[in-house]
Amino acid sequence: MKIFRLKELREKRKISQVRLAIELDLNQNSVSRYENGAREADYRTLLAIADYFNVSLDYLFGRTDNPEINK
Repeated sequence: MKIFRLKELREKRKISQVRLAIELDLNQNSVSRYENGAREADYRTLLAIADYFNVSLDYLFGRTDNPEINK
């Protein structure tokens, strides 16, 4: 499953795939594959990405247009 908004969020922050990979202890190829749907992230990685961008998983996957996390 493609992480629908990953590329959008990354570009909005003006960071490269390499920089995001370093920040999340991943490799650049994984980030690229997550963005284009060639690879699925595990649950821990999905949570790390959502936390990094401070958005909900539903927003990350395009299930809502509201990026805020319900608390």
